[in-house]
Amino acid sequence: MELFAFLSHPIWFFTFVLLVIILRAKRKGPWNPRQCKKDLTGKTAIVTGANTGIGKMVATDLARRNARVILACRSKERGQKALTEIREQTGNRNVTLAILDTSSLSSVRTFVERILQEEKRLDILVNNAGASGLPHSITPEGFEKTFATNHLGPFLLTNLLLDLMKHSLPSRIVFVSSFIHTKGVINIKHLKGEELHDLHISEYYNCTKLMNLVCSNELARRLEGSGE
Repeated sequence: MELFAFLSHPIWFFTFVLLVIILRAKRKGPWNPRQCKKDLTGKTAIVTGANTGIGKMVATDLARRNARVILACRSKERGQKALTEIREQTGNRNVTLAILDTSSLSSVRTFVERILQEEKRLDILVNNAGASGLPHSITPEGFEKTFATNHLGPFLLTNLLLDLMKHSLPSRIVFVSSFIHTKGVINIKHLKGEELHDLHISEYYNCTKLMNLVCSNELARRLEGSGE
């Protein structure tokens, strides 16, 4: 009843209607990637964690735009399934699979060696692979697994591929982060699983996303004006 009484006053009613019109006019509609006609023929892209979720969607969109897309996945079985689906959905046969486990720096180096041997250019790198809720554990290389998977691996991958990307200008590097980074903290000792006693295991993810953001910003500063 109070709402009806409020709307019964002409001035308030007019104000209410005007506000609704303004909000509706400024409301952003759903994003449809197919409205963008950008063609990526001749471009090469790597998408980590491309077998599911955001990574798969990004890889599919890049393939639809005729890019050569390398699906960097930890699981060969799941990666192969995504590869088949993306090829069928886009008609792009120039989509390949390469095994990459970002929690292992050795795996990152092996992956990069293959890329440098087989690829003449790299135009787009999407650092999407990540994990949350992993039980606390230390990798054989001595790093906490969530921090290695979400930050150290992508950090090393990006730096090892920088020279190839510089020879493919203009190129783009993307770190997929999250608004949850606002709840993260940075402590270098966390990378080796130290001084984590004040953090719940779910908070590890928040910290890695903040690391991604800081890394991305610093990389952008260092590469400013270079075309990357």
